[in-house]
Amino acid sequence: MLRVVARLLIVHHTPSPATAELLDAVVRGASDPDISGVEIVRRAALVSTAADLLAADGLILGTPANIGYMSGALKHWFDTIYYVVADDTRGLPYGLWVHGNLDLSGAVKSVGSIVGGLGWTQVAATVEVLGQPDRDARERCYELGATVAATVADG
Repeated sequence: MLRVVARLLIVHHTPSPATAELLDAVVRGASDPDISGVEIVRRAALVSTAADLLAADGLILGTPANIGYMSGALKHWFDTIYYVVADDTRGLPYGLWVHGNLDLSGAVKSVGSIVGGLGWTQVAATVEVLGQPDRDARERCYELGATVAATVADG
């Protein structure tokens, strides 16, 4: 019997221990034992491709906020995939987490503008983390991963 598995792609730029810690929490949530039938695929933003995205049933994005914007790595990823996938990924369920030490609003807004143009569907609240991640931040990232994974498992 062939079992159908949904694929959840996590595209991230995690250059610091803080962003890596949040990524780990997202992956743990997406891998929650109560959620079955989901393959988790992690890709750094600088190596992920349009083919990765086209093979995905859902997506989680993670980025630091750099100088009031998403990371250059995530912006580069969007630049390389945008027109390739634009017609084929409308409605794609996604979630987002952003970490920074100052203002996060520019990073959140810039990602929102691009995914809005792609017509993706946000299925979990954006997780915004200022400063050193604490237990609450890790729990919110865990829930982000679990929510998006459960959404694609049910899809």
